[in-house]
Amino acid sequence: MLIALGLAAAMNLGAYYFSDKIVLRLYRAKPANEIDYKFLHDIVEDLAKRANIPKPKIYIIPDESANAFATGRNPEHAVVACTEGILKIMTKEELKGVLAHEISHVSNRDILIMSIVATIAGAISFVAYIARFGAIFGGARDENSGNAMHLLIMAILTPFIAMLIQLAISRSREYEADASGAKLLGDGKPLASALRKLHTHSKRNFIPFATESTAHLFITNPLKPSILMSFFQTHPPMESRVEKLEAMKFE
Repeated sequence: MLIALGLAAAMNLGAYYFSDKIVLRLYRAKPANEIDYKFLHDIVEDLAKRANIPKPKIYIIPDESANAFATGRNPEHAVVACTEGILKIMTKEELKGVLAHEISHVSNRDILIMSIVATIAGAISFVAYIARFGAIFGGARDENSGNAMHLLIMAILTPFIAMLIQLAISRSREYEADASGAKLLGDGKPLASALRKLHTHSKRNFIPFATESTAHLFITNPLKPSILMSFFQTHPPMESRVEKLEAMKFE
């Protein structure tokens, strides 16, 4: 188990440390210059001050779908990226809601949290793989074949359970970022309105080069909808997110 944990930690440490560079390159993101995107820089700077973190770098993803994400190993190395599409369909207040959500991911250190979760899940899956291998090829020498069968069943189910737990934690972090973002603005309605618009937009438009391994970073799922995907959601149901935001009270 310690070896598996070490291997998983090494892989996820690299992904965590270089997450910004990897994801930005994957999505062909370019820096948002402060002249053409002054309005975007102003919003992010204001929200970063409210969250008491350094202003993240801002990038633009050259795609007409509507989405955004935050990444970076800590607030000092954070990045916020928006698609060209989201800048076109959002009002200024809705865009503030979206960016407040992303800034909250940074201040809540969700990249670190999900990296730790991925490390543990990876270690469990690796141990289960070794156990499955042993049950298949070592079962014949076992005097009690029932033990080998039990081991095989557990080895098959354990990675699946670990994945479900990982997805549940991802969904909980989205709820938390929604709540934290609403608190930054002192109002949950801008983000609720933005989420409704994103939900409608994403049904007919998605990022064609999005990957499953990075889908959890975005404010809404960037993958093409499918029946299988509906069972393994990294994000909570949109209706539930909107309902919670609209129920929030502010003094």
